[in-house]
Amino acid sequence: MSYTILIIDDNETIREGLAHTIRRMGHKTLTASSGVGGVELFTQNPHVAFVISDLKMDGMDGVAVLRAIRQLDAQVPFMLITAFGTVETAVEAMKLGAFDFLTKPFAPEVVRLKVERALELVAIHREKHKLQAHNEYLRGESEERYRFADIIGASECIRKVYKTIEKVAKTDSTVFVYGESGTGKELVARAIHTLSKRKDGPFIKVNCAALTETLLESELFGHEKGAFTGAIRTKMGRFELADGGTLFLDEIGDIPMSMQVKLLRVLQEQEFERVGGESPIKVDVRIVSATNKNLETEVAEGRFREDLFYRLHIIPMTLPPLRERRDDIPLLVNHFIEKLAPKTNADIRGIADDALGRFMAYSWPGNVRELENMVEQSLVFAEGREIQVDALPPILQGQSNEEQLSVPKEMSLPDILEDLERQLILKAFQKAREVKTETARLLGIKTSALYYKLDKYDIGS
Repeated sequence: MSYTILIIDDNETIREGLAHTIRRMGHKTLTASSGVGGVELFTQNPHVAFVISDLKMDGMDGVAVLRAIRQLDAQVPFMLITAFGTVETAVEAMKLGAFDFLTKPFAPEVVRLKVERALELVAIHREKHKLQAHNEYLRGESEERYRFADIIGASECIRKVYKTIEKVAKTDSTVFVYGESGTGKELVARAIHTLSKRKDGPFIKVNCAALTETLLESELFGHEKGAFTGAIRTKMGRFELADGGTLFLDEIGDIPMSMQVKLLRVLQEQEFERVGGESPIKVDVRIVSATNKNLETEVAEGRFREDLFYRLHIIPMTLPPLRERRDDIPLLVNHFIEKLAPKTNADIRGIADDALGRFMAYSWPGNVRELENMVEQSLVFAEGREIQVDALPPILQGQSNEEQLSVPKEMSLPDILEDLERQLILKAFQKAREVKTETARLLGIKTSALYYKLDKYDIGS
């Protein structure tokens, strides 16, 4: 997509050099030789997507330009050019909402990289407003496009999940749900139950990995009074409680082999005895099971019974990890803000675009559950009306609690920025075990840009 970028600099060589580089990227440019002229151009051209301004200019300087443009548009990314900056100026500009700095002298590769980063924010901002504009429509007749029985998303892969749920819910077939931890396997099981003819019956769940073998048998099948020490009364098991409804067996790949035999019998005969009991109990239960393991591998290596696998694996479903449906992240973030803000920070109404950009760039190993957790943390520390970058958990700010970046205060701003960049690249390079393509992915930059920076900072040579 082509964007219009405004360049404000009283140095014609720098101004035209920037314009030439940006036009070669396929974007349009507007140029102004003064701060006042730049603000006038911005006022006359509401389609400007990004502003680059020199800091030191006669009359209206870059900070004054930033203030004026922020009054006109609080969202447009703004980058300052400086060779004279100080830490104090940087702090003031960042508080006002500067996106980044471009320090003189700069190479075309650096300009392209920073412009690309800014325009990624523009794309996120526009998508966010597009989603907000369609909010009522999405909540109305076409609600299933983004929310389906508490499953949030509008991406193509999650819509395929919706369609599968609708189809299997009409049957009584056994369903097996694959998915990484935190992808929403229980939500899928609940959706299948809610949309089925069993919806008025019970939905019972059990986490098979959380219980020892003895406790798991008692939880699933119940026990008679006196069946073992501590069994002071008869207890109904989960199968019995789920009669006429749905039983969700989570993390079924972790049940021991001896329990697999007993579970297989229940699935075959729809009856069982309580622990210590002799009378068979017949039930009518629909089974939905889930795991984050590869059960075919577990079967091949002898840890899971093949006959049980085929009993459970009648309709398999796979839930995509969050990193494969990044288009849903803005919807999920805003959903969790609406859900959690009333109990954590009722003043918050949304999230700033640069903060949302950090959510979009993260890899989410813990999937939707981790995202919800980080939204709640951000709400706790947020101030004002929106979640800003400084309220995000450290890992989303580009650092972990164990690895805080050091910033020597006696250094000049250009040196500080270069030193921070070098530290970030070195940490990512080490985390990626010196694999350059993985390093570039972690940093969110192109591999070609990474090679330039590795050479610049003499990393990995």
